[in-house]
Order: sequence, then C-alpha cells, then structure tokens
Amino acid sequence: MSIETARTDELGRELGDAIAALPEYEAFEDAKAAVEDDEEVQSHISEFEQLREEFMVARQMGEANQQQLQKVQRAQQELHSLPTMAEYLEAQEELQTRLEDINKAISDPLAVDFGGEAGGCCQD
Repeated sequence: MSIETARTDELGRELGDAIAALPEYEAFEDAKAAVEDDEEVQSHISEFEQLREEFMVARQMGEANQQQLQKVQRAQQELHSLPTMAEYLEAQEELQTRLEDINKAISDPLAVDFGGEAGGCCQD
C-alpha cells in the first residue's frame, strides 16, 4: 500500500468520524431512534408497507386501480403527519442537504460527482 493510499484511507475514516459528529447526523440518529421506539408510528409504517405491497402486486398483474393508489397515498400522508415521523423526515432532509454539500466539496477539485447518479463514462 502506498503512502498516498494509506493517507487517503485515513482521511476517509476521519471524514466519516467528522460526519458522525455533525449536529445534522446526531439529530437524524435521534429522530430515527424515536421512530423505531414509537409503537403508533411502527403500526402506521406496517400498514403503509402492506398497502404499498398490495398495490405493487396488483400493478404488476395489471389489476391496480386509482382507488388502491389513493388508499396508499392516504396511508402515506397519515404516516408523514405523525409528529415523530415528521421530525424524522425533516432530520433526514437536513442531513441529506449537508451530505450533498460535503459531496460537492469532495467532488469539485476532482471534476467528478461521486455521490451522484451512476452513469456512463466520459459524457459531457
């Protein structure tokens, strides 16, 4: 392993530690734990997942209808309106925004967007 490779690996670990110490990351982890510990939220998540799965199966079989879609959308809206879930979604969005900023800081000097969509090589 070259000195450059070892140093890059070390910097990567330091960056990971720094990200884990960000207030946005800590808020996300706290919100995630709150969602996992909230029985009402977990019940709504299970209901939403079941309705979504049923809709996906019906869609694959060509049997999905607008009423089923609306039922899934209502379940999602109810889930997202729960205070614990709303806080989680907000924390997730704030962390995502911060990570996008970090990705830009890393990618700018390289002219490469490592956090972006995977795509073909060398396209302008």
